[in-house]
Amino acid sequence: MARLLPSCRSAPLWRSPWVRGSRSMSMDERARAVFAAAVDGVQPDVAVRRSLERRGDRLLVAGQTFSLRHNLHLVGFGKAVLGMAAEAERIVGDHLVRGVISVPFGIQEALKNHGKGHMLLGPGSRIAVMEGAKHNLPDATAQEAAERIRRLAAGLTEEDLLLVLISGGGSALLPAPVPPMTLLEKQEVTRRLAAAGAAIQELNTVRRSLSLLKGGGLADCARPAQVVALVLSDVIGDPLDLIASGPTVPSEVRREEAWAVLERYGLSSSLPESVSVVLSRCAGQTSEPGGAEPARVLNAVIGSNSMALECAGRRAREVGLRPVVLSPGVCGDVGAVAHLYGLLARFACSPEGNAGSLGELAARARQLGPEVGVASWDLLRTLKVLEDGRQEGWGAICLLAGGEPTVRLAGTGRGGRNQELALRVALELSRNGGAGPVFLSGGTDGQDGPTEAAGAVTDGGLAGEARAQGLEAERFLANNDSFTFFSRHAGGRRLLVPGLTGTNVMDVHVLVLPPPSPQ
Repeated sequence: MARLLPSCRSAPLWRSPWVRGSRSMSMDERARAVFAAAVDGVQPDVAVRRSLERRGDRLLVAGQTFSLRHNLHLVGFGKAVLGMAAEAERIVGDHLVRGVISVPFGIQEALKNHGKGHMLLGPGSRIAVMEGAKHNLPDATAQEAAERIRRLAAGLTEEDLLLVLISGGGSALLPAPVPPMTLLEKQEVTRRLAAAGAAIQELNTVRRSLSLLKGGGLADCARPAQVVALVLSDVIGDPLDLIASGPTVPSEVRREEAWAVLERYGLSSSLPESVSVVLSRCAGQTSEPGGAEPARVLNAVIGSNSMALECAGRRAREVGLRPVVLSPGVCGDVGAVAHLYGLLARFACSPEGNAGSLGELAARARQLGPEVGVASWDLLRTLKVLEDGRQEGWGAICLLAGGEPTVRLAGTGRGGRNQELALRVALELSRNGGAGPVFLSGGTDGQDGPTEAAGAVTDGGLAGEARAQGLEAERFLANNDSFTFFSRHAGGRRLLVPGLTGTNVMDVHVLVLPPPSPQ
């Protein structure tokens, strides 16, 4: 697998009511500018443009060269694939024979309404666009698109080159159950497994066994053609076998492993007969001999949360902040994540005099880190940098992280994990007294839960301001109603509303830490 380094550019004008000279920017404005740069660095057109290098009739991808002889075919599936396909056609369209992409229902109209016409295919495009998977659930339209993609791949020869574009949401947009199983029967299997508490690895073991295209199936269909897959990752750690269920990643399919998962959750005796028929065929099958990635398939991650954080760090320097990347793998309960950020803020902003208190804060942070996906060495490195910054008088620090925390739904309100995290961090920061640090949490796709916001920006003064308005943050959190809270507080000015971004590499967290106050 190849990973391509980002070439970050400054935030574009459509996001820049906040982007001015850094001296006149507030901490809130700087946090927003840093987030905008993170999103801009992983735009689908930008990611494709930096990954496909055209030299006449040669195409360079991740250090490998491919010949273009009017032999290029293109398929794609995922939430960001439309913008990826538009840019790919601009670069190599003169050699493109045909293409099919499966994208979310309504995405073309949404991009048009958000002023993102550059992410739409041009007139006379050779790429067919099929919209499906309403509410991110596989449906008949998505299955039809998957069948058209399968037929295109199956008709290729050794002279052909198949360019595969993959982004988050691709699994729901590429449903291809193995006959005689129907889509509804396959959905029922995965629904019951998920309801029983199966882990993502277990779900994928069964899902790959029941799919024609997942788990390397698409690459198999395209044999003997060369396959180049460009991947925009929305999974922590960028595991290619999990992103869209790995259609171009060879994997071994074993009937006994799938059955073991079904039996573990008490489902093996109550499933449709078609499941038994399909599993009986795949005993010991492998998508490629030996299960290793074949030379004819190249998988390249062209956009990820780590790349977004790198671009965010460059923008942080431009606006006068010293960037420190904590981790791109933050996960777990939002309450625990918020507590970790609160501890780090108190550690960074406390005066130097009380060594015992600082040591206790560091110890608590080290204990909590692994629980929320932050490796011990990353936390130790971050604490050392924060301590050096305090001792050497660095000025404001911008702590950056990303990932995908989870929310336990206990109420009926409106919100999303980013808004809830921001509100919880505000309560943590309020313990420091005064406004102090500023925290932003935003989804890179521009949408946080079923709301028009991507997240929110908070500080330690938020809770007191809200109480003066008669708003109790704890009550809104108990009802999972963070969007209503932020909408009512200060006229909604703390909400982060960039609109549909056209990309998705999970969430970005920005914690701006001012220098510690003198004793």
